[in-house]
Amino acid sequence: MSQNSHHLIMGELVDFLSGKTLPDTHDERYRQQIARHLVNGLGFDKSDIEANREITIHTAGRSAAVMVDFLVYRNQRAVMMINYAPGSLVTRRLSTLALSRLIFDYQIPFVVVTNGKDAELISGKTGKVQGEGISAIPGPDHPLIKALPDTFEAVSAKMAGQAEKIAFACMVDGSCMMENDCDTC
Repeated sequence: MSQNSHHLIMGELVDFLSGKTLPDTHDERYRQQIARHLVNGLGFDKSDIEANREITIHTAGRSAAVMVDFLVYRNQRAVMMINYAPGSLVTRRLSTLALSRLIFDYQIPFVVVTNGKDAELISGKTGKVQGEGISAIPGPDHPLIKALPDTFEAVSAKMAGQAEKIAFACMVDGSCMMENDCDTC
């Protein structure tokens, strides 16, 4: 076992979705568990899941890169964004919802925040919690996914600007400053 400044690295593991070798950390083990649940538990195809999408956010003359753990697609449109972080879910709601408004020019319909043991399914449009627990995450054949319209609501420039400020404040200014590649804190 080795340790960087504050994340225990227990070796290496093989990424379930890509087959690439990754550092084996407690957080990565949860991400792998989520990926396996999306495919083996819910029925999504691996090709419909994009992992580790980097998003650059800008505000007040500053910019920073933040990671999105999973984007789940149906008919080549992201229908769900999933972000993992240890600890309390309620403290991650606003920043995760904000980030979902910065990835594309449309609002991703469903946003999931999870700590690997629990989850909240959030409406991208209203920001309201629609379900709780890992079992609330909808699969490709779930009525919520099947009922989605052909087009998604656009994110206005004003809303995107507000979302950037929220995401930056919560995910950059309020995050761990121990190392540049910290994806946990």
